[in-house]
Amino acid sequence: MNTGKIFIRAGLLFFFLNVILTPAFSQIATPGQPLPNWTEGYLDLHHINTGWGDAAFYIFPDGTTMLFDAGEMSPLSNRAFTPRNAPMRPSYNKRAYEWIAAYIKKVSPLKEKAEIDYAAISHFHDDHFGTWYPGMRQSGSGKYYLSGITGVGDLIPIHHLLDRGYPDYNYPYDIKKYKGRFSGEINFWEAIQSYFNFIAVQQQKGMKAAAFKAGSRSQIGLQHHPGRYPSFYVQNVKANGWIWTGKDSSVISFFPETDTARPKSWPGENELSLVLVLHYGPFSYYTGGDCGGVVSYGDAWWNDVETPVAKAVGEVDVATMDHHGNRNAVNEYQVKTFKPRVWIQQSWSADHPGEEVLRRLTTPFLYEGPRDLFTTNMLDANKYVIGSLVDRAYKSQQGHIVVRVLPGGKEYYVIILDDSREDMPVKDVFGPYTSKLKH
Repeated sequence: MNTGKIFIRAGLLFFFLNVILTPAFSQIATPGQPLPNWTEGYLDLHHINTGWGDAAFYIFPDGTTMLFDAGEMSPLSNRAFTPRNAPMRPSYNKRAYEWIAAYIKKVSPLKEKAEIDYAAISHFHDDHFGTWYPGMRQSGSGKYYLSGITGVGDLIPIHHLLDRGYPDYNYPYDIKKYKGRFSGEINFWEAIQSYFNFIAVQQQKGMKAAAFKAGSRSQIGLQHHPGRYPSFYVQNVKANGWIWTGKDSSVISFFPETDTARPKSWPGENELSLVLVLHYGPFSYYTGGDCGGVVSYGDAWWNDVETPVAKAVGEVDVATMDHHGNRNAVNEYQVKTFKPRVWIQQSWSADHPGEEVLRRLTTPFLYEGPRDLFTTNMLDANKYVIGSLVDRAYKSQQGHIVVRVLPGGKEYYVIILDDSREDMPVKDVFGPYTSKLKH
């Protein structure tokens, strides 16, 4: 036996495993350790849990960054600080916008010098863009208040801000003219006025603002090395009543013409949510704010915006649950059309998820094959009402949720970070998952 050749081959194998493969595997995560830094070629999708609203931070393969929503609910709500709502994570030592900003600075390619290339606000509810209440902090200029997106943008520069209404904010009614009185949100006019003032101040500093363009594949693009990642793009799907058809950049107007004299004929804020899909090679990821898809008693047919959106989008690998998995969303058509391997729920309430929603998500009669569910918060109230299905359905029920897509988009992992600690160590790692091959 030639032991020399055996040792040489063994040495080459050791070199291959430790030198060639280690850089890729070291970028995933190890429980109990910090999340390894993003590196070029990876797509990181962070679902940040403050317990007080939605916030997702994306790092594209070339280092371009995007914030989708930055929610912060009002402490004046009669649900705040009750078992119906999640507590602040990791603590009440900071406000929600401060925790979002701290998270971004920790994971951003630029760390403490973080900048946000794109920020998009799905719609104007406090758990998605911020709030106002007496005595809250003001910006240094004194022209706007710090909550949600205005607070994050005060701490981290935003280059492009996209929303559903800029610059007129006149659909389905003129928000400025009527001072937002049809919103139904607590102190909505004060919150939206602060947001308008924030835009004006930040534009003087160089920030650009625009209306989100449904159907566009170029409004959100790679800012640093676009030529290196030709398979990556962001497909804008929906804004207000404009919904992409699934072909080129064409859109349809979905809602009927509004009757200015009948506010009940207007689509609600949730139905106006922005929708987008991220594509990276064979990988695709859906997010759609608070879109609804289950028409309740007495509601108009067009309250179901999920069905036309799903027709345009088709299958995806990872989908966030519309409206946090609430009872009026994640309808049957969407579930059986998307067929995702992974569902992500950004939740903060005992209404998230509705039991019937969870049954649609888990039944093999809508689509075959395994599917893994992850949520940022699961309240005791949900477990008491729904029962054992919660534990059977969810792989993780608490924590920040990170989807780390490997270079090229063929594989991805789901990583749970401990939201009870500021240093956010890894709690668990799931995967690898294989992306679907799309035509």
